[in-house]
Amino acid sequence: MSDFLAAAVQLTSTSQPEVNFAAAEEQIELASRRGAEIIGLPENFAFMGDDQQRLEISSSLAEECSRFLVTMARRYQVALLGGGFPVPAGDGQRTFNRSELLGRDGQLLARYDKIHLFDVDLPDGNTYRESETFDSGNELPPVIDVPGLCKVGLSICYDVRFPELYRYLIDQGAELLMIPAAFTAFTGKDHWQVLLQARAIENTSYVLAPAQTGIHYGRRQTHGHAMVIDPWGTVLADAGVLQGAAIAPVDTEHVGRIREQMPSLNHRKTQFF
Repeated sequence: MSDFLAAAVQLTSTSQPEVNFAAAEEQIELASRRGAEIIGLPENFAFMGDDQQRLEISSSLAEECSRFLVTMARRYQVALLGGGFPVPAGDGQRTFNRSELLGRDGQLLARYDKIHLFDVDLPDGNTYRESETFDSGNELPPVIDVPGLCKVGLSICYDVRFPELYRYLIDQGAELLMIPAAFTAFTGKDHWQVLLQARAIENTSYVLAPAQTGIHYGRRQTHGHAMVIDPWGTVLADAGVLQGAAIAPVDTEHVGRIREQMPSLNHRKTQFF
């Protein structure tokens, strides 16, 4: 198969995992009914709350998330990405931010622990220090040949600002780049779509970007606009700012055509860089 539907789910996750699981299943079911064969959930799909609560529940929540993803993949017969959930790092003070990709039979195809941590001071007064309560992953993200669909490269949120990571994924054969996120509203309005289109254009690949949207806790507000973008940089679907999904076709033959028409990947001067 070269042509199939992909869905980037958009959620407003809370500090109540069971509420979040129910919301995620609703969107998975709706997307599968519309024919989506690969579905991505956003970063923090199971929990958006304060750091202390995340640390306290991370052990049980990590197990719940893995079970949930297996169940959903099997129930709806889809390849499913859990775009990021907390997993204990082993020191009692930090968690990894882990994504898992499941095949339609519920088999774990790959996992990835986010390597770039969001430590920034934004002009709107918000400060983020992920490194204080998250541990960075120590392995490069994988590229997975999802049976019957395409080759998928994994990443999470802040990774999108590091183009060298996506060059690596493309060199490993990726045709679809997954970028699940909980992008801040402040940075998202200026950077989200631009960065996603840049990653698609420079790598002549599809981008599937599930997203968080709306108000979550305290002052935490996310941008929304989950997207599917094609290798020319065209936004095929945009979920706006409400819960739902961006759904659009992915055609691996189109990847090949664009790479022939715009063969920039073959023009790299690797002897210099």
